[in-house]
Amino acid sequence: QVQLVESGGGLAQAGGSLRLSCAASGRTRSTAVMGWFRQAPGKEREFVAVISKAGASTYYADSVKGRFTISRDNAKNTLYLQMNSLKPEDTAVYYCAASTRVYQIIEMTSFQLYEYWGQGTQVTVSS
Repeated sequence: QVQLVESGGGLAQAGGSLRLSCAASGRTRSTAVMGWFRQAPGKEREFVAVISKAGASTYYADSVKGRFTISRDNAKNTLYLQMNSLKPEDTAVYYCAASTRVYQIIEMTSFQLYEYWGQGTQVTVSS
């Protein structure tokens, strides 16, 4: 089993920045890609970004491309999401996820492909 714990959410103004972290523990060596998803009230969970096991490859949703950066520190078993130029429509609960599947990261945009999930952290962006 893998345990994931997010932190770093909160309230930001439009145009501001936040940095999310996700600490992984347990059988982390069994995981391959890691990703971030978000879910706004009344909406389905949507893909935000994904990163390969070694961190060399990344892929982003069009809605966050150029504003968000996903990264990971495998020595610390920690995943990050740097969010800049925040917009009110970025308001959601953000979840980190880990998958044991060895697919191309461009294929890893469906939440159904991830076995492990954190509890989520709220991000609220005011206008």
